[in-house]
Amino acid sequence: MEQRSTEQSPGEQRASRSGRIVAELRQRIVTGELAPGDRVPSTREITRRWGVAMATATKVLTQLRHEGLVRAVPGVGTVVATDAGPAPRPTARPSGSRPRRRGGDEEAAPARIVATAIAVADAEGLAAVSMRRVAAELGMATMSLYRHVAGKEDLLAQMMDAAFSERPLPDDPPQGWRARLEVAARTLWAMFRRHPWLAPALSATRPQPIPNGIPYTEWVLGSLDGLLDLQTILTAHIALFNYVRGHAINIESEAEAEALSGMDAEEWMDTQEPELWKILATGRFPIFERLATEGYDFDLDDVFDFGLQRFLDGIAALVGEAPGAVSGGTR
Repeated sequence: MEQRSTEQSPGEQRASRSGRIVAELRQRIVTGELAPGDRVPSTREITRRWGVAMATATKVLTQLRHEGLVRAVPGVGTVVATDAGPAPRPTARPSGSRPRRRGGDEEAAPARIVATAIAVADAEGLAAVSMRRVAAELGMATMSLYRHVAGKEDLLAQMMDAAFSERPLPDDPPQGWRARLEVAARTLWAMFRRHPWLAPALSATRPQPIPNGIPYTEWVLGSLDGLLDLQTILTAHIALFNYVRGHAINIESEAEAEALSGMDAEEWMDTQEPELWKILATGRFPIFERLATEGYDFDLDDVFDFGLQRFLDGIAALVGEAPGAVSGGTR
């Protein structure tokens, strides 16, 4: 009878190692050694402490997230989830008494529901927002939310509208089309900075009808009204909106990457240097090699500002003004 080999394949060995680490961290969480909100080891810490590869460390945190034991918090890292840890011991209550509703009044106002959803999205990303999660944060039954919100899609629409309402455009517009477009772009940028989930939630190809977002469209259209034909004005509006939105999407993805890896962008770039220099050592990219030697201080806000000014220079060429000139008149 043929005997099966007891040797494990590399894949089985990795799975075994990740399973042991998951079990150890799970035990520390359920016993309360790691309390809700405590940071768990990052991928880099796992590789160092347990002597495993980065892929194995990533698999560990992924498994713990799938079990609902940890969550990623942008700018912080991976922490123990709020509802993880040892279950509270039940407390006796007088016979015949009714249990108190957690969180007080279950009839939460729509504004509270939306504000809570935004807080979750700001801290953990849009994927963490669900009717169940928002209800839990408010201390109410999930089904009671549906008295105020039709569903997740309706909740998202209200979240976006509330985010736009936080930063209204000025009642007194500046003089000149260029200054007006710059105000609109920078206001959007600040909004996306405040709420990183907002840019990915918005769509340029399927624009959502957001009541507090329409004033931005009207502002941009009015800035160029009388200078260009209406079709070109709308195209300029879409292009400007998508320029700001496209840049802002990097904010959310970077926050997610930092939470997942435990490394900020600069630390991550340091890990890529050896491979980059292998490519540059071929001598095929002398200009890039010069740049890598000299170094580059990357700042997303600076890149955004550079691109915005070049965009406005392009509009200036359309309206017949010199690029970079301060536009005059009321338009």
